[in-house]
Amino acid sequence: MKLVFATNNQNKLKELQHLLGEKVELLSLADINCTDEIPEDHDTLEENATQKAEYIYKKYNVNCFADDTGLEISALNGEPGVYSARYAGVDKDAKANMKKVLAKMDGKQDRSSRFRTVISLILDDKEYQFEGIVNGNILEAERGKDGFGYDPIFEPKGYSVSFAEMEMSEKNKISHRGLAVQKLVQFLLGYK
Repeated sequence: MKLVFATNNQNKLKELQHLLGEKVELLSLADINCTDEIPEDHDTLEENATQKAEYIYKKYNVNCFADDTGLEISALNGEPGVYSARYAGVDKDAKANMKKVLAKMDGKQDRSSRFRTVISLILDDKEYQFEGIVNGNILEAERGKDGFGYDPIFEPKGYSVSFAEMEMSEKNKISHRGLAVQKLVQFLLGYK
């Protein structure tokens, strides 16, 4: 089965292809010659994932899926949430986003947080959604060099390392995106 993953983020693509293995042939936006800036201007992860998937499905007439992910921090009333990628500005600078989170968390005792991913799959004109959540804590400083986004400041519950200090295969087993993709893969294997 061929599926387009509606992203230009090579890190996400690599991570997901690793998870999907040979079960699904994953195509990127570049593979379908899509250079559009896909809109994601809603207030929830669910709406953004749907908006991105529908855009690709309607314009390119291909089965596809899109995801949206947010880091939700208890002490910040769920921020950055749906605005995670552009928390420190529209240029989507991961370092600046982490610095903003660390500054806002300075002195806070409650460091509990969660990563949440919602995947919207459009397959043969029907939409399905899958959610993955991983709970953890915001560290006081960056740790590790792997991963991307907020990985260096997020320590998953039950671990003593940040996402950025984990091997990708270990992270994929427990990550929000990994959990959502596992649900997606299980669904695809049972489809038709």
